[in-house]
Amino acid sequence: MSGLSALIGPIPHRMALAGGWIDQPFVSRHNPAPPGSMVVVSLQPDLWFMDRCGMAGGTRKVALELWSGGLPDRAPAELVRELYRAENGGKLEPSGSQDMIGLIYPGVSRLDYTVDHEAGYFPVHIESNRDPEVARWIERVFYLVPVNQRPDGYNPLGVKRLDPAWIGRLGQSGKDCFNAIVARDLGRLGASMSECMECWEAILPHTVRHPSISIDLKAILRYYRERYAGAMYSGCGGGYLLVVSDEAVPGSLLVHVRIA
Repeated sequence: MSGLSALIGPIPHRMALAGGWIDQPFVSRHNPAPPGSMVVVSLQPDLWFMDRCGMAGGTRKVALELWSGGLPDRAPAELVRELYRAENGGKLEPSGSQDMIGLIYPGVSRLDYTVDHEAGYFPVHIESNRDPEVARWIERVFYLVPVNQRPDGYNPLGVKRLDPAWIGRLGQSGKDCFNAIVARDLGRLGASMSECMECWEAILPHTVRHPSISIDLKAILRYYRERYAGAMYSGCGGGYLLVVSDEAVPGSLLVHVRIA
């Protein structure tokens, strides 16, 4: 390794798309039509991302401590379990397994969660796509706009409105997102991401508005949604705005999908 790769390490990054939070049992147990789905994309480790920005930076640091030379040549499912245990051992509120899966499984993956399977902590099924043409399409239409880091003391779970109807829509947004990506349908992709943000605000309003966050996340989201095919935040409290567009978005970063 040389240059930036030597500084940030060989572990892949992860980008989470529509359906996020359905991997948490406190959400998925209210889903009226399980399983609900969310989408993750494995990214090449060729960018530096902000901490506390919804790009699985904390999980990635644990992975670097475990496997400083890069991902071991073992079954992805085995690595996911090992990393999950390393990060969540002894925690009362464990992180979601989508972080680990997004780092380890190559390509774009749909993760299907139901609370009836392993209490909802691991997906009942993973559908992965490693088609090079799909990967290149993702690289052409995704633009990441840096917005903010989550402030100290921020907690997205201060208010929970776990309405089954909204949670059903959240889980469906992940299915729609994956189908749109595989079909390379920009309009449907943007719609699924926008739908996910509506669901977040409905069930966990502090994901988009919180006293500790001084910027207007909703206004920023609205600005980009009105001008491009769709947009959503990389995580609760902001982070990067993931904009999908068939034209360049000023001030944005481009990503490279890992498929091998």
